[in-house]
Amino acid sequence: MDFGICIPNFRRGTDPETMLAATQTAERLGWHSAFTTDHILVDGAERGKDYRHIYEALASVAWLAGQTRAIRLGMSVLVVPMRNALVLAKELATIDALSEGRLIAGVGIGWNRVEFESLGVGERFAHRGAYLEETIALWRHLWAGGAGPYEGRFDSFEEAYFSPLPPQGADLPVWIGATAEPALVRAGRIADGYHATRADPATMRERVRVVGEAATAVGRPMPTVSARLSVDFTGKREGPSILSGTPTEMGAVVAEFAAAGTDLLALDFSETDPDLAAKAIERFDREVLPAIEV
Repeated sequence: MDFGICIPNFRRGTDPETMLAATQTAERLGWHSAFTTDHILVDGAERGKDYRHIYEALASVAWLAGQTRAIRLGMSVLVVPMRNALVLAKELATIDALSEGRLIAGVGIGWNRVEFESLGVGERFAHRGAYLEETIALWRHLWAGGAGPYEGRFDSFEEAYFSPLPPQGADLPVWIGATAEPALVRAGRIADGYHATRADPATMRERVRVVGEAATAVGRPMPTVSARLSVDFTGKREGPSILSGTPTEMGAVVAEFAAAGTDLLALDFSETDPDLAAKAIERFDREVLPAIEV
């Protein structure tokens, strides 16, 4: 199993120094990847309180690409229907070039209708699944060197030139974040990876089954499977996506995720101080990784 971090680009108190310390620590330890979190303009609802202070997801990845050399960078996950698909195609291709082919495009449809409305795209909320599907197809068309004309439900253009292409081309990995069954099926049908949230090992096993069956039905290979978890060394927090307890207890849960078909865990250490963020990642690497028996 591979391990990545959730870059601390959100929560009150975080800053660029913390983002950089966490990402460079993960890279130094040989971890696989680092992912930003995405929101733009959340309301006062309790669910969104951690996102009231947040650095923009793509700009943060682009900045970190210039501060790292090996670790893969991505988003967990980018809310695509809040944005312009063509502008995103250019932004992602540019970041892939700046990072020398290290980008993972983690994408999703979002859940906050109020945020869509605040950004002036409230009418898109009801069609966000269709928007995501068309957007991914459009990206791959452009990233493969395709030109116009292009006619879609949401975007169309005549003759056009798109350059530079991303180093990974149309194979730039697109991972879909999903919890509902229709979105899981979408991940299996069109994505290179499935990115889970709010899941324990038993839930992951069932989701992996749905994703895998959807991929098989259209003759595609099984997507890479990843899950986002919060790490709590105090043992005080509980929940389906919280990894807590002793190193041995955490290692046992990680092994369960691996047995359920998970290829990578993206870990959120919830620290907003640069030293504490680095030390938390180092502690997990030093104490928990050796305790994992897969």
